[in-house]
Parts: sequence; C-alpha cells; structure tokens
Amino acid sequence: MVRMLLAALLCFSALAAGLVHAQEAPAPADEAPIVTESANDAAIEARLSGIYDQIDGLSGIEASVEQGVVTLSGTVTSQADAARAAAIAERLEGVVTVQERITRDLSIDTSLSPAIESLETSVQRGWEALPLVGLAIAVFLVIAFIGHLLAAWSGLWRRMTPNPFLAEIVAQAFRFVAIVVGLVTALNLVGATALMGAILGGAGVIGLAIGFAVRDTVENYISSIMLSLRQPFRANDHVLINEHEGKVVRLTSRATILMTLDGNHLRIPNATVFKAIILNYTRNPERRFDFALGVDAGDDPIAAMATGIAAISALDFVLSDPKPDAIIETVGDSNIVLRFFAWVDQTESEFMKARSLAIRAAKDALETAGFTLPEPIYRLRFDQGGAPVSLPGKPAEPPARPKPVPVPDKAAEGEVLDVRPDEHISEKVEEERAQTGEKDLLDSRRPVE
Repeated sequence: MVRMLLAALLCFSALAAGLVHAQEAPAPADEAPIVTESANDAAIEARLSGIYDQIDGLSGIEASVEQGVVTLSGTVTSQADAARAAAIAERLEGVVTVQERITRDLSIDTSLSPAIESLETSVQRGWEALPLVGLAIAVFLVIAFIGHLLAAWSGLWRRMTPNPFLAEIVAQAFRFVAIVVGLVTALNLVGATALMGAILGGAGVIGLAIGFAVRDTVENYISSIMLSLRQPFRANDHVLINEHEGKVVRLTSRATILMTLDGNHLRIPNATVFKAIILNYTRNPERRFDFALGVDAGDDPIAAMATGIAAISALDFVLSDPKPDAIIETVGDSNIVLRFFAWVDQTESEFMKARSLAIRAAKDALETAGFTLPEPIYRLRFDQGGAPVSLPGKPAEPPARPKPVPVPDKAAEGEVLDVRPDEHISEKVEEERAQTGEKDLLDSRRPVE
C-alpha cells in the first residue's frame, strides 16, 4: 500500500508540471484566412506590420509586399518566432507567397531573457496551482485509504466468497479499483482530463504487453481459482494426475503438491492439473484387482476357474460382494490363459499386497488340484539336406505328466497374511501439512466435484 501511495504522489508531481505547461502552451492558430480592407500591396504591408507590433517576439520583423509577394526581414530570438511570422503572413488575403529572410539574434541577453521570463511564469503558475493539486492529492489519499480499509476487512470478503483464496483476490481487486477511482477523481479536480486519458491509455498498452508476456502465469493463476472452486480432491487423497501418481499434500495458488509413493515431493502447475485427467483412488474405497494365470491346453478351463475362484474367495481380505470372478482370456497353442477378478476394501487392505497374495493363493490351488502351469515350449528344426532317415524301433512316447504335489496351506499352518494398508506416506503427508505454513486452497467443508 505504501509503494502504491508513493507512486501516486510521484504521478501527481508530474501532473502539476504538466498542468503548468498545458497552461503555458499557446492555443493553435486558426487556419481561417485574415481579411484585409483592400487586397493591394500597401494594405497587406500595413496589416502585417500592425499584427507583428501586437505580438511579443515579432515586433522586430519588417514586411514588404510587391505584387502579392511578402518579404519578411528583421531579427527574432528564436526560430519558432520566424516560422510563426511566416505562417501569419501566408494567411493574409491577397498574399501569393512568402519569402523569409529573418535572422535569429544569437546574443546572450536576447536569448536568455525569454527563457528566464518563461521560467518565472511557470514557477508562478505552479505556485498558484499548488492548492488545487494539494486538494486533489488529499481526495486521492482519502479514497485510497477507505478502499484499503474495506479491502482489509477479511471477514466481509470471506462471507461473500466461497473460499479464502478467492476472498483475497476480491479484496486486492477492490483495493486496486479504489486507487483507480481516487486517481480519476483527483485528475478531474485539476481539470487534467487529457493527461488522465494519456495515463489510462498508456496503462492499457502496458497492461496488454504484460498480459502477453506473462500469459502462462495468468493462466496458472486462473486455474488456481477454478480448482479452489471445484475442489476435485481432498488432502491425502491417492490420485493419478496424467502420469503422476501420489497423495495430495495441498493445493496452493500456483501448484498442486503431491507426495509420490516413493516419498518424494512433486509440484504440478495448476494449469496442467486443471486440464489433466485425474484418477482418484480414494473416492471409492472398493477397488478391483485382476491377474492372469495359464493352464495346460489339455486341462479343463472351467474347473481351473472354479478352483482359482474358490481359493481367492477363501481369503479374508477379499470382498464377498461383489464376488470374485474369472474369464478365459486367450487360448494359445500350448496353454489357456485365465484372468481372475476380485474386490478389496482399500481402507482395510493394501491393494498391491492383496493382489499379490491372491495370485499366490490361486496358483497354489491350481497346482494342488493337478492343473499344470505351462512352461515356454520351443520347436527346433534341423535341415540335413537329404532324405529323412527312418530308424527302426517304436516311436518315442511322450513323457508322462508328473503327478501334482500337494502344496501346504500356509494360512492353515498359522501364517498371518498381513494386508493392512501402509500408512507411512499418509503420515508423512500429515506431518508436511502440519509443519509448513503455506496456504491450502482445499476446503474440507465444501463438496468435492
């Protein structure tokens, strides 16, 4: 606020100087021709001499006219006076053309006196304008101070807006509007409407240029506002944002902070999060896992599916509703691939642990029941370049399939299948949120989109 007030005071200082110069600037000359009583040379000469005698700085110019051609001679203190005298002569009725033969007086006394007089006039007029400029500054400060007080009333803006982040933005916008209103009112008081237009025009151009330069930052800031309104997730939610997976630490005004499953911090710009595909694993505690197992092509796939489903259903952490299921995925040259499905409650069971133990249970059950889990088979062909040689004897019989070996039930032997969720990452997220004082735009009181 102090920086803005200092900038405004500097602006008003420039305004006072501009106001004085605006009062000193001569009004533009009328372009209408000057009518004389007679258009003869003598009348034109007399008319010009009378005009020059009445204008400061042009009294030393002499004019002679012959056949409508005006010749100007004499001395002036500045080149601008010579141009002004020629412009006046050209406007007289009956003048054909103007020949300028005016010389400039370069003596120190002559050149310094007008500058001193102009400076004295500027100082005098600036002194006279000080009360008005002081009143304008006072009006600006009062309006800006009232706007600052209202913008600092955080309770009002929080009641009017959905979240603290938006409340802060609205308060800053109100403060800026109050400063602009105070500036416009002060400029109107001093009558500097032209200067006000120039300031506003310049500010618009500068704002447009800055907008193009920081469009990515502006996009990210707007995305932060939209995410704070939409609330797509909660703190400690397990999410997948595009290819980034982790648990949500907080949503800031610039980025969404995740803690990856490896325990690392990950900051994703909110502009990316707003446009990303978000998969939230925490919203629905029930989650389905699947895995594939293959059996020999000669085995009965339906019996294998029933055996695997029974083994999975016997696990305590597998939900009975929905029930586990299985399908025949593919039939190959030497095996049949079965895919099993089951559901777990993520609040009570770690998803990856539950899946791995279910795979082991189904595999052991299939092997115990006599189903063969096929191994890779390679066919080798040897080209000898001659006719095949038949050897006497009986054809070789295929090797006998080994009998299934019973696999002990590890659960029955007292093994504890620990599938409890790993709370380490969640605890680290809570510690991070408690230690860091950074503002969080996630609000547990608002509904999740």
